[in-house]
Amino acid sequence: MKKFISEIRGKTVTTGDGMILGVLDNVVIDTNTGEIQHLLIKPSDDLEIRGYQMDAKGRLVLPFKSMKAVKDVVVVDLVK
Repeated sequence: MKKFISEIRGKTVTTGDGMILGVLDNVVIDTNTGEIQHLLIKPSDDLEIRGYQMDAKGRLVLPFKSMKAVKDVVVVDLVK
């Protein structure tokens, strides 16, 4: 399935077990390979951000493993 970033930007991002991470703001793409490298997520107010990598704008920088859009929610697999 193909999706444009404009279709998933602003959607709530959760883990497979239902933990809400926040809202998808952007993605980082390797311009040489076209592969998604990281997801940039505005963290949920309830999320304990310690242990997560953050960027200068206060977004979570999640290494990309896989994701699937499920209606209005984006479900991601976290890299362990």
